[in-house]
Amino acid sequence: MDVQALRYALTLAEELHFGRAARVHYIAAQAFGRRIRALEHELGAPLFERTSRRVALTSAGERFLPRARRVLAGMDELVLAAEGDRSEPVLRIGVLGFGLADRWSATRALLARHRADLSLSYVELDWATQYDAVRTGEVDVAVVHDVGGADDLLVERVMDAERYAVVPVESELAAAEHLTEPDIVDRPRVAPVGQPGLADWGGGSSRGGVEVRSPAAVATAVAATARIGLHAEPAMRFYPHPEVRYLPLDGPGAVVAIASRVGDHRDAVAAFRTAVLASAGIERLGRRAGG
Repeated sequence: MDVQALRYALTLAEELHFGRAARVHYIAAQAFGRRIRALEHELGAPLFERTSRRVALTSAGERFLPRARRVLAGMDELVLAAEGDRSEPVLRIGVLGFGLADRWSATRALLARHRADLSLSYVELDWATQYDAVRTGEVDVAVVHDVGGADDLLVERVMDAERYAVVPVESELAAAEHLTEPDIVDRPRVAPVGQPGLADWGGGSSRGGVEVRSPAAVATAVAATARIGLHAEPAMRFYPHPEVRYLPLDGPGAVVAIASRVGDHRDAVAAFRTAVLASAGIERLGRRAGG
């Protein structure tokens, strides 16, 4: 069962409004609604009555949600107990897309030098889950595409990745060396979804429902639909596709950041953050030396 969807359902039971409940979790209302519907489908019963004017609990919701609240409270206690006594330190790292791109090796080397006892666990994230995975404790720290809306977390900028357009190879745009926003403004696009702020970064609506929920899906969606996609420069290396071309595009780049819970002062989390930031400094020094 989707534990995060249970948390969403409990919030909806308190707010009785999809938009407000979605904002509590910093998730788009559409994605929030999908998770609620999927939970109801799994349970085989509607938890909420929906009309154009109101949201209300069904009788099944009134029976189920108090039990879900008790189960989640017990799970949270278990997580806290496990975090307080780990005989073999394991750091759960959530990663969106290419994450740190070319800095993983340097980060691991720095981390191993200072915390050789620390094992790393990898958790794949998408745009909808990148912040919530940190909030709920599913991961200890996450490498995210920071699009805002996470003021309750400790989010620190790591690097800026240049903005690129992803275009089908058969498009006349594919012959260009560089694109500007006017070049693509009227073109149908593939839209990244899952977080408020993505629409502004990705160029607005998909105008037809072509949506992607993870960076890894952008190039395939462009190839399949002949629409325009947006990505960050490292995607050329990490997500190559024979039917698309990546072209530099004017506009705001992607901000790669590390996120952890405010007040989480564990040594393992601090060590990872330090290693990531130090790897960024090493890269900058290398660029200056090479220039």
